[in-house]
Amino acid sequence: MMTVPRLAAALLVALCAVTPTHVLAQASLAPPQAQPPVGPPPTPPTPPAPTAAVPESAAPTPQLTATDAGTWLDGFMPNALKQADIAGAVVAVVKDGAVLLERGYGYADVEHETPMEPGRTLVRPGSVSKLFTWTAVMQQVEQGRIDLDADVNQYLDFEIPAYEGKPVTMRNIMTHTAGFEETLKHLLGAEGDPMPGFEVILKERVPARIFAPGTTSAYSNYGCALAGYIVQRVSGVPFDDYMEKNIFGPLGMTSTTFRQPLPEDWKPRMATGYEAASQRAQKFELVGPAPAGSVSTTAADMARFMIAHLQDAARLMHGTPLTILPRVNRMLLGFYESTYDGRRMIAHGGDTNYFHSDLNLFLDHGVGLFVSFNSLGKDGAAHPLRGTLLEEFADRYFPVPDTKATPLDEKTAREHAGMIAGHYVNTRRVETTFMSLLNLASETKVEANDDGTISVSMFLSPTGAPLRWREVEPFVWRQEHETALLVGEVRGGRVVRFSTAEYAPIMFFERPAASKSGAWLLPAGVVALAALLLTALAWPVSALVRRYYRVAPTLSVTDAAAQRWMRVVATVTTLAWAGWVGLIVAMITDFTLLAPKADPWLYLLQVIGAIVFVGGTLVGLWAAWTTIRGSRGALAKAWAVLLVLALLVSLWIAAAFHLLAFGAKY
Repeated sequence: MMTVPRLAAALLVALCAVTPTHVLAQASLAPPQAQPPVGPPPTPPTPPAPTAAVPESAAPTPQLTATDAGTWLDGFMPNALKQADIAGAVVAVVKDGAVLLERGYGYADVEHETPMEPGRTLVRPGSVSKLFTWTAVMQQVEQGRIDLDADVNQYLDFEIPAYEGKPVTMRNIMTHTAGFEETLKHLLGAEGDPMPGFEVILKERVPARIFAPGTTSAYSNYGCALAGYIVQRVSGVPFDDYMEKNIFGPLGMTSTTFRQPLPEDWKPRMATGYEAASQRAQKFELVGPAPAGSVSTTAADMARFMIAHLQDAARLMHGTPLTILPRVNRMLLGFYESTYDGRRMIAHGGDTNYFHSDLNLFLDHGVGLFVSFNSLGKDGAAHPLRGTLLEEFADRYFPVPDTKATPLDEKTAREHAGMIAGHYVNTRRVETTFMSLLNLASETKVEANDDGTISVSMFLSPTGAPLRWREVEPFVWRQEHETALLVGEVRGGRVVRFSTAEYAPIMFFERPAASKSGAWLLPAGVVALAALLLTALAWPVSALVRRYYRVAPTLSVTDAAAQRWMRVVATVTTLAWAGWVGLIVAMITDFTLLAPKADPWLYLLQVIGAIVFVGGTLVGLWAAWTTIRGSRGALAKAWAVLLVLALLVSLWIAAAFHLLAFGAKY
């Protein structure tokens, strides 16, 4: 294992080799296996076998030179930005220990037509920031201050509870397998909003651990911020100072900082963020779990960082994969695998609301590619655009022969398709607070098609049609006409969870508990809400009709009271749900509402909801019982039963997804 002095020296030597002109996840910002034992790192994965030679008749492969890459980028990027309604972008490419090229496109500030300049313009790479935090952790590991496989509580002044007696280790945190649920409060804010220090946020709410350590990928901003806090504590140096002294300074990254807001003299260089280039400028974003995503940097500085990591200065970070599901990309210590068509790559992407970035290292070629956009663009175009940029870059400079896979026989394919079909929830999720209601609304559905293929609701073509996946090995599906793989894990005769090559390092998809499954709760909830809404609307409508036609009431006093109370309950329950849905939608649409300024509305809904969902159901039961025993007709009695069932479904959803809890920690 490389010692810390060697790591620091290697990083420094790598930068000295560069000429003067030229060591963290939307939001954002693989059978289970035991964690590697303490000791030397496992052997790095074997590189792919050499590919077959390209036939002589094929067009020659362009050489990755500054001239060719610059010409290609100049042809690709300007039109792509225009079509996507993205304000600007910066790109950096490094090769063989040196900067190959740096480019800026479009505008850092649309109104003032300020150009994007790779050596001057600051961007926010979001979760790419995690790579700096993980590098700092590894420095402390090599200095002997952090043990990757020790209980992290020994480094903290507060406690991370054990999961069934199993503690969290730094290795768990770096591979996103600590088992933390997602936390959202104080995730992002805008400059001028109050934002507590990340140390305060960490202690304010320790997220529940919902998976056994080392068994399940569940990306965690909290985990990375916790790692940054541990670096601060074991080094005795404030986190921002540590990064500047031990990483940015030695690497010559003079335009990189975790500090927020920015120092005053840096602010003129900061690119403006936009939803889209055609929309208004946005404020500088504040990242609550700062070590997980608050870096501001330039493309030129990111080039220096890529060069350092390509110089074998941090081999332990690059070659210690955690295999949970086979055949898909895995988490390393901070980086994740990003293999594309057999090319061995490691990477990390990053997103804030307005900046969208990606860093990829082609380890076998000594090449790094960094890109950052300062707009999301039309229909979220920044996400597919950065993927297209990577794919076309890889196909152009590192082509591999097309590969074909032989599908399984149709009978087996149909059987296995039936075993994976069903509803799934993301392992990167909120589980124990009201925000868990998002899980019900965002379940992924896998369907078995007539031809033995499967379709997954979250994977759609550009036209919105479901993509098809064909089984090529037992419980390994390949996207038709592509090389992307989807792998399922089988237990008890059915697939219990799956992931894809792209998502596996950071999240799996698992079957929800039956009590929370959208397979029945979503249709039941829709029917329940429709019945309650119709009852609420019938109240004023029937009153107006009776008044217009001067129809006198015919119900007995008891039946009339039951009807009136049922309508009251239906109305207030509908309004309570409207309030809850409205608040959650507002909070996930505007991340600045994930803050104490939304707490009064949250507390109000919690009080009203508890009264309405519990009290309303009790009143509804009384009203239905009264109606059934009364003199009203069969239709009225049947409707009363339907309304009681609707109220019970409503109460079940509210209880199962923690809307009846009281508190503002989420």
